[in-house]
Amino acid sequence: MSQIADKIKPCYPLFGDADYVENLGNKRKTVEEAHSIDKIEEVFKWTTTQEYQELNFKREALTINPAKACQPLGAVLCALGFEKTLPYVHGSQGCVAYFRSYFNRHFKEPIACVSDSMTEDAAVFGGQKNMFDGLENAKALYQPDMIAVSTTCMAEVIGDDLNAFIGNSRKEGHIPENFPVPFAHTPSFVGSHTTGWDNMFEGIQRHLTLNYMDDKVVGKNGKINLVPGFETYLGNYRVMHRMMKEMGVDYSLLCDPTEVLDTPADGEFRMYAGGTTLDEMRDAPNAIDTLLLQPWQLPKAKKFAQITWKHEASHIEIPMGLEWTDEFLMKVSALSGKPIPESLAKERGRLVDMMTDSHTWLHGKKFALYGDADYVLGMVKFLLELGAEPTHILCNQANKRWKKEVEKVLASSPYGANGTVYIGYDLWHLRSLCFTDKPDFLIGNSYGKFIQRDTLHKGKEFEVPLIRIGFPIFDRHHLHRMTTLGYEGAMYILTTLVNAVLERLDEETRDMGVTDYNYDLVR
Repeated sequence: MSQIADKIKPCYPLFGDADYVENLGNKRKTVEEAHSIDKIEEVFKWTTTQEYQELNFKREALTINPAKACQPLGAVLCALGFEKTLPYVHGSQGCVAYFRSYFNRHFKEPIACVSDSMTEDAAVFGGQKNMFDGLENAKALYQPDMIAVSTTCMAEVIGDDLNAFIGNSRKEGHIPENFPVPFAHTPSFVGSHTTGWDNMFEGIQRHLTLNYMDDKVVGKNGKINLVPGFETYLGNYRVMHRMMKEMGVDYSLLCDPTEVLDTPADGEFRMYAGGTTLDEMRDAPNAIDTLLLQPWQLPKAKKFAQITWKHEASHIEIPMGLEWTDEFLMKVSALSGKPIPESLAKERGRLVDMMTDSHTWLHGKKFALYGDADYVLGMVKFLLELGAEPTHILCNQANKRWKKEVEKVLASSPYGANGTVYIGYDLWHLRSLCFTDKPDFLIGNSYGKFIQRDTLHKGKEFEVPLIRIGFPIFDRHHLHRMTTLGYEGAMYILTTLVNAVLERLDEETRDMGVTDYNYDLVR
């Protein structure tokens, strides 16, 4: 099974070579104890039926591909958004390797994150010694200005107290007394990556501002705080900067990992790059207000801003699509006293023009979608604005209030009449729905490709094509640089959706002299 140096093959078609086929065949025969192809096909067909769907939806003790990740993953992303901040996970080495690998595959960038490598002895006696050594070594080796600590399952199950451990680390001299070490308890067995982001952000809010509120006055710095939440489209941070600058608004984007997650290849390694400064976070209570760009996913950040910072934390919906971007910009205008500039008005007009151009192809198309709560809600809203029909709407980690809100949005449009909202369900449930009540397309992250594969296996007429918008995107490149927020983001989403529809049309009309009369180029 050797490669030829001057003609290296990628995994496909390499694994189709005879020696690989033989090796995998022998493995199947001697090790896997697999059922016959006929039996597998029989079971597969049964899993596509209404009978199986009813059994599938009664499932309680098992989750299959839940369309979410664990809390510490979100905590790591939050920490990366602050200047010279090192994410530190109190837990096992393997967990951190997973977080770094997960982000590395999505962003195609090296990810700085350390672990204090808890093993069996720490699981029995506690991980305080690991933290003593870990904090001291991390500060000495990597020279951060702040270390943000989160936890994994092991530390949470045994009940390690981060506040006490960090305090004892200071008393024992492992870190200086005034060195900032915010923390968040982020147990992986509850919540999700969005919960972890919120917990870590609230930990940073608390550490940098809670005991320093005496001289803070709401509105003193004349700024507006923007809190992005768990956001992996780097273009969304950049579009916020652009829109605020075009409006002439003083603002603070509280957490901005764009530079460290999109570094240039110019020969210089940047372990730390960009990010919200610690002084900017310390000054955040002096802002006019704090706007949460993903309000359903930031309950702790909102509560802290309201109670400690005394901000109203004015309600906005995620600024996706036309109407909710309008509302966001009008809220910023009302808070800042700055008018919406002509440049943004023209950008809005271009979006409306694009919607007019494309509505004939999107009208009545049925979309199933899944992902995080605010993103899914914003996508449902924009699909309705386009005249498309969201049908199966799934968010594993959302609550009943969110479900009612999505149903309210669906009820506001005739195109939402056939939409059903699923909370607490996973992608195996969605797979059943795609067989028994087929949508035209599926919108979500890379894991949806298994649903597309399975529906295609039943027959071409059953295939549900996947449109990749969400997190993570492992099997396509550079989509993380795109934008989904604001008018610019709506343009990208619209372009992606309508061209997926047209690509599907081409695919279905390629029979020469039979169906190719549908080609736009020949009519």
